[in-house]
Amino acid sequence: MIELLQFDFMQNALVAGLLASIICGIVGTLVVVNRIVFISGGIAHASYGGVGLAFFFGLPILPVTTIFTLFTALIMALVTLRARERSDTVIGVLWAAGMALGIILLDLSPGYNVDLMSYLFGSILAVPRSDLWIMAGLAAVVLLVVFACYRGFQVMSFDEEFARSRGVPVGVLHFVLIALVGLSVVMIIRVVGLILVIALLTIPPFIAERRTRSLSAMMLVSTLLSVAFTVVGLLVSAMADITSGATIIAVAATSFFLSFLLPEKKA
Repeated sequence: MIELLQFDFMQNALVAGLLASIICGIVGTLVVVNRIVFISGGIAHASYGGVGLAFFFGLPILPVTTIFTLFTALIMALVTLRARERSDTVIGVLWAAGMALGIILLDLSPGYNVDLMSYLFGSILAVPRSDLWIMAGLAAVVLLVVFACYRGFQVMSFDEEFARSRGVPVGVLHFVLIALVGLSVVMIIRVVGLILVIALLTIPPFIAERRTRSLSAMMLVSTLLSVAFTVVGLLVSAMADITSGATIIAVAATSFFLSFLLPEKKA
């Protein structure tokens, strides 16, 4: 691993993986305890429309994808608040529509030569240093928002009705949480791709939930697990010369199943 770190692309990959891991640990915890995994999956797949828009108009990928993803995420947040009984249908439609839009725009893009697989399954080894700065900025925004809204998220996550009775702005926090998921998805796409993004958002928090007693402890353990999965996955993919994003998820999935063999211990 030390020898591999001599290469710039591996250094960039490691930094990208660490940034994504921090966000996965924190936002993924909120996704799991609030049971919005399906919404997160819809946001992740719909975000492909932003990738298509960026390539079609020749614009920077990350900023355009971020704006498109946030717009889609806020629509899903509105639907889940105003029409819960139909929210799964609308999310499913937006999920499919975003994917279709992205594919069609990529097909129509002049001089199109992008590797579709890199956005579907990740391209962490190809993350440029310029993208790292954008990812770091997104990570900082997410961390600041979670820190500022932590108490509200904590109450809302474990008892929404109690939160409302105490005057917690549950509706506003719901929109904020979905927006945070959208920002997180944009970051993680470069690491493991939109097909696998939900696994990295949910596996570490699920394992952590079985072994922690508080939301903050769950976030910490989940972050550490995400870092471990990313580093081990990168190392294995480099040694075996296989796709890094899929390898990271394979390591996480293996740990997920192995976690059931260990007794639950709340810390």
